Amino acid sequence: MPKTKQPLSANDIRRIYSSAPNSTRHAVGGVSGLELQKSVSGSCSWVLRTLVNGKRREIGVGGFPSVSLGEAREDARRLKSDIRSGIDPIAQRSHARLEAKRLTSLEATFGEAMEKFLAIKLEEFKNPKHQKQWKQTLNKYASSLLSLRVSEINHDDLMKVLEPIWLTKTETANRVRGRIEKIIDWAIFHGNRTEANPARWKGHLELALQTPSKIKKTKHHPALQLSQASDWYHDLQQRIGISPLALEFCALTVARSGEIRGARWSEIEDDLWIIPPDRTKNGNEHRIPLSLRAIEILETTERSSEFIFPNSRHGKLSDAALSSCMRRINANARVAYLDRESGKPAVPHGLRSTFSDWVSEITEYPSEMAEVALGHAVGSAVERAYRRGDMLLKRRKMMEDWSNFLGAKT
Repeated sequence: MPKTKQPLSANDIRRIYSSAPNSTRHAVGGVSGLELQKSVSGSCSWVLRTLVNGKRREIGVGGFPSVSLGEAREDARRLKSDIRSGIDPIAQRSHARLEAKRLTSLEATFGEAMEKFLAIKLEEFKNPKHQKQWKQTLNKYASSLLSLRVSEINHDDLMKVLEPIWLTKTETANRVRGRIEKIIDWAIFHGNRTEANPARWKGHLELALQTPSKIKKTKHHPALQLSQASDWYHDLQQRIGISPLALEFCALTVARSGEIRGARWSEIEDDLWIIPPDRTKNGNEHRIPLSLRAIEILETTERSSEFIFPNSRHGKLSDAALSSCMRRINANARVAYLDRESGKPAVPHGLRSTFSDWVSEITEYPSEMAEVALGHAVGSAVERAYRRGDMLLKRRKMMEDWSNFLGAKT
């Protein structure tokens, strides 16, 4: 009878490890199919060559010397026993790796998911202000969620965030809810959560919270009454300084306060004021035709700064500059300039409403033209795609008529 090869000893394994050529395999013996494989780099590992469901497979049993000869034989015997019982060790290991990955994904916190989501999605916002607001509102109002696993956030966690501000800061609260919903949807897509989104409105939070549109009506900014507009404009022109000029320019162009305070000389082209996209609310360039009086203001204003209406240090005017000027006009007026509905003193932003009232109640200009003048999006996305122009030629006449109305010229 041929001699049966003796199983390798621990000393034999150490000799192979230290002196055998690289890229070789050595039958170990003791368990059929168990080999010690020496790689190109010289490292050694145990491999079990066997049949699994009728197919020749190789199963790793660990590396030497971290796994000893005795341990390798013991593990190889257990694997062969499992195979005889109908278990596929390779499939079992693959499933274990996937499960470990899944469990690791479920460990992600809402704060981690938020950072990853924002890193991708914030690039979609053209206006840097919107990018900043997204993160600020979440950090401010959803701070209690940041350290929670996104997989474990539930209805009660959402209610703790939303209930305190739902009735008092409804618009903000609804934005926060929508932003949380988007982040959790992203987390679900990436395997960080398996349960339904607890921030969804339809069929869920709508059953626990009041509908935002029914809580209270949007508050409008107090506006000048048309019957008082000329008197107010006359009082404004009696005042001296940068703030009154900025407020007058605001009235003539019906631009937003922030757009006025940030207006730069580089944005003026002849009789046009072109506000770039990064300074408008809707992120689109806004062209404003200037009336003769608006041009006159520019021609008589010193160019001491990049800003048209700078503060004393040649920087941008403060948020309160125009509002303070308007309050002083009202304080010294013979008859207070109050909003018709609320009875509150008119504010700079209300000049836009006064202009809108003038267009609809006194002139024959279409309301659509007034909306364009105010920098609002008009019509659906499809309609806007086909309407390339901004009615600039027609708006020149309208803005001159508005200037004449404020100055009481017919």
